[in-house]
Amino acid sequence: MPLVAVSTYRPPALLRDGHALTVFPTLSRRVTGVEYERERLELADGDFLDLDWSRVGADRVVIISHGLEGHSRRAYVMGMVRAFNRAGTDAVAWNFRGCSGEANRMLTFTHSGASGDLAAVVDRVLAIGRHREVVLVGFSLGGNLTLKYLGERGESVDERVRSAVAFSVPCDLEAAADRMGARGNRLYMKRFLTDLRGRMEQKAGQFPGRVSLEGFGAIRTFREFDERYTAPLHGFGGAVDYWTRSSSKAYVAGIRRPTLLVNASDDPFLTPECFPRDLAEASAWFHLEAPKAGGHVGFVSFGEDGVYWSEKRAVEFARAEAHWRFP
Repeated sequence: MPLVAVSTYRPPALLRDGHALTVFPTLSRRVTGVEYERERLELADGDFLDLDWSRVGADRVVIISHGLEGHSRRAYVMGMVRAFNRAGTDAVAWNFRGCSGEANRMLTFTHSGASGDLAAVVDRVLAIGRHREVVLVGFSLGGNLTLKYLGERGESVDERVRSAVAFSVPCDLEAAADRMGARGNRLYMKRFLTDLRGRMEQKAGQFPGRVSLEGFGAIRTFREFDERYTAPLHGFGGAVDYWTRSSSKAYVAGIRRPTLLVNASDDPFLTPECFPRDLAEASAWFHLEAPKAGGHVGFVSFGEDGVYWSEKRAVEFARAEAHWRFP
C-alpha cells in the first residue's frame, strides 16, 4: 500500500496559494550551472527529437520529460538536471517534437499519449551502453508519458530502468481538460492556446491544405482544441477517444518499477480523478504523494542553495529505490 501518508513539503510563508506556487517559478526562477550538449535522435518515422545532455561522467542517468509546450531550458527542467548532476548523475532532457527551437518534420507532434517518443529516447540512452542505471522524471504531460510508458511495458521494461518520479500529472486527461476550461483557469488556458496557435500556424505553413487556422480564435478550451486538432491529426476518434486512450491512469496498474507520483492537492489544473489513491493502495510499485500545497510544477523552496523540494524529493526517491550511493 505505497500511499505516502505525510508529505514533507511545506510552502514558503508568502506562497501558500496554489496559483501563487504555480506562477512564481515561471516568472521568477533562474537556474544557473547547467551546460547542455545537444544530440539529434533520428526516428523511424522520419522525424527527429533533440536531446540535451548534461554529463558528469557517471554510469547512471536521469531522463527528464518536460510539460506541454515546454522545453529543456525551462527552469523546472534545468533545476532537476542540476540536482541530479550534483548527486553524481548524468542527465538528458529531451525536447518534444517541435519544442527544441526547430520545427519537426512531420504533421504529428508529441501529445499526451505519445509514449513511443519517450521509448525512443530510453532506447537511445540504453544503446549508448555507458549507464547501468536509469531513472525517469516527468512533469505534467511528460509525467503522463512516463507513467504510460512504464505501465504499457510492465515487466518488459529494461532492467536498467530502476525507478521513476512524476510531478503534477493530469493522469485523467478528460477531467483535467474540463478543469482547465473553468473560469478560474482562463489565464492559463489563454497562454496555452497562444502557444498552441503558434504550433498550428507552423503546421499550416508546412502542410498547406491539411491544417487550417480558420476559426481558431473561437477555441477556448482543450476540449475544443483536441477535438479539432490533436485527435484527428493523430488518428483518434475525437477528444474523448484521445483522452481515454492516452490517460496514464489507465496504465498505472501495469507498472513494475518503483514509481512515485507527486500531485499537490492545491494544483489548479487537477481534479480528484487525478489522485488515483485506489491504484496506489493496490500496487506494490506505484506510490502516490499528495502534499497539501505545491501548485502545478511548483513546490517552491527558499534557502536551499537554489534547489526546490521537488528536486530533492526526486533524488531522494531515486537513491532509496535504486540503492545509489550519492556524494
